Amino acid sequence: MTHASSRIGRPRRLAIDVVAVANLVGTLAKYLGLVTVFPIALALYYGDPVWPYLVTGLGTSGFGFLLERLTRGARSQMGVREGFLVVSAMLLMTAAFASLPYLFAGGEQLDHPIDAYLEGMSAVTTTGASVVTDYNAFSPTLAMWRQFTQWLGGLGIIILAVAILPRLRVGGRQMMESELPGPEITQLGERIRELARVLWAFYIGMTLVLTLILASFGWLGIDDEMTPYQALAHAFATMPTGGFSPKPDSLASFSPETQWVIALFMFLAGMNFVLLYRGIVRLRPRAVARDEEFRLYALFVLVASVALLIQLWSYDIAEGEEAVRTAVFQAISIITTTGFATTDFALWPVISLLTLFALMFSGGSAGSTTGSIKVVRHLLLGKVLRRELDQTVSPELVMPIRYNSAPVDERTLRAIAAFILLYVGFWAVGASVIAIDSAISNVPLSPLDTLAVAASALGNGGPGFGITGPFGSFAALGDVSKITMIVLMWLGRLEIIPVFVLATRHYWRL
Repeated sequence: MTHASSRIGRPRRLAIDVVAVANLVGTLAKYLGLVTVFPIALALYYGDPVWPYLVTGLGTSGFGFLLERLTRGARSQMGVREGFLVVSAMLLMTAAFASLPYLFAGGEQLDHPIDAYLEGMSAVTTTGASVVTDYNAFSPTLAMWRQFTQWLGGLGIIILAVAILPRLRVGGRQMMESELPGPEITQLGERIRELARVLWAFYIGMTLVLTLILASFGWLGIDDEMTPYQALAHAFATMPTGGFSPKPDSLASFSPETQWVIALFMFLAGMNFVLLYRGIVRLRPRAVARDEEFRLYALFVLVASVALLIQLWSYDIAEGEEAVRTAVFQAISIITTTGFATTDFALWPVISLLTLFALMFSGGSAGSTTGSIKVVRHLLLGKVLRRELDQTVSPELVMPIRYNSAPVDERTLRAIAAFILLYVGFWAVGASVIAIDSAISNVPLSPLDTLAVAASALGNGGPGFGITGPFGSFAALGDVSKITMIVLMWLGRLEIIPVFVLATRHYWRL
């Protein structure tokens, strides 16, 4: 029998260990269900129904335990290929976990599975896009669950951005490993578990600090609207750059002091968390000041703030300190893909909407909880374009691309170019689907509104324009548009590549 004929009838082995993937997902699900202890305690305090959170927690942990037991002994087979499937599957499962209480206790506005899942996906991807129209219909516990799941999403995203995606070499993120210089970072990065422990402690600490500052505004009479409940709720949404608020007008009803503090913490949350840790905890402010991405990030915020300020003055929308605060706040909120608002910017003139729309493609720093393209990719793409121009004039010129004085591998640059191309492509496809579905469903979205919805979903940015603006809702969109948004949020949070490779034959074949 020839070698070729011996393979006839032999089942083709998969290139990945699906059993190992299922085992790890089961383990993560088992522990994920335990976080419902917080809403259960809150429900007991407020006298709200406990069973939605109890069923969610027991069901998720039970599912995870069963899956882990059925696949035990397989985790040693985990590799890079399995990593793509794990992160993709885990995000889908976590979104389902976050959506269950909405189905159980969300009332008529969230009893549709697609609406509940969109709200859950928006929370765990820290997008902030919502289908909620009646905030008063939520119990205090369910409203806080909405905030809490955003904060949980931020916990996962920190490690996804700093430790997992770089090792999967996603969209040029392999360079992140060279962004963590210094002995303390080397110690942190020995294992993902150690990195998670330190960065999560820092993330929790920053959340507590913001909560105390906001709560003190209420205690001191600086902001009568800022109760301890509101302080915790908005801290839960600020640090993960999520943007959900228990109030229908976002931050508009809070004092200027509250808005300035949240703007500052949004800016900090948009930084590389490892760099932020070095600057605040390790007292290395020079390391922050020397970082090329941070400098460009700060420049983006400054230029965007000035541009919006000029527009607010020109159109007599605001003046004085209010104009400065509004411009700075909205620039930071859109760049960091948080999505908070102090005013209904959907009513601003077209030039201002176009400015905000352009900012949706910026994103914060790599290694942060922000979405969109990220500043470092803009930085390196700009250096590549400059090199091409210089080499057009002087073909013999050799110009290696450097980032923070370290040379960047050409494969990394190609990966960044590929990511941006895929990002724009998926945004265009998503916008087209939403436009067609909205036309069929008679949803009043202008062309700019449609483009903004797709950009906001893929960039995990939250509100759009028109009826989907900061004081509006995505509830009026058709089911096809909502499913498209869910897919875009999923793709955007995982930075496209881990999901996209699952659709290739090469990924599954040996």
